[in-house]
Amino acid sequence: MELVIGRVAKSHGVRGEIVVEVRTDEPEERFAAGTVLHARAPRSSALTHHTIDAAREHSGRLLVRLAGVNTREAADALRGMLFVVDSSDLPESGADEFYDHELEGLQVRGAAGENLGVVREVLHTAAGETLSIATPEGREVLIPFVMEFVPVVDVTGGVIEVTLPDGLLEL
Repeated sequence: MELVIGRVAKSHGVRGEIVVEVRTDEPEERFAAGTVLHARAPRSSALTHHTIDAAREHSGRLLVRLAGVNTREAADALRGMLFVVDSSDLPESGADEFYDHELEGLQVRGAAGENLGVVREVLHTAAGETLSIATPEGREVLIPFVMEFVPVVDVTGGVIEVTLPDGLLEL
């Protein structure tokens, strides 16, 4: 399975730097100088490979210079490209740490075992991680991904058990 770790937002300056929207918890490792990135255009499976010459933070954004990309035009041509890694290349997640792709698709059950839906995606917000659950009725329910509400995560069993406050599932 392929995971997106960044997206080229736009060019920066006239010397070929690109602005990368980071989608990884480890940008300093994934975008370190000398790293070879695998990239593809949206809705394409063809990969290209780019070596990072330099990366730096500037005004809260990650600026990256790729080998061979030396002009604004060359950087503009990369706009929208997705930087990806294969999930099999990732280290195993820890005891209470999970990759988003490990949680997405898991069944969600209440404390009494009732089916509440499926994890559609993990949202990363300023307040913390939130699980977006697709209910059997087709609604979306957002559950803060904290121990108080999500005491059990069984990735191998394909189930998340939640303990919700009264009214959270009500319309």
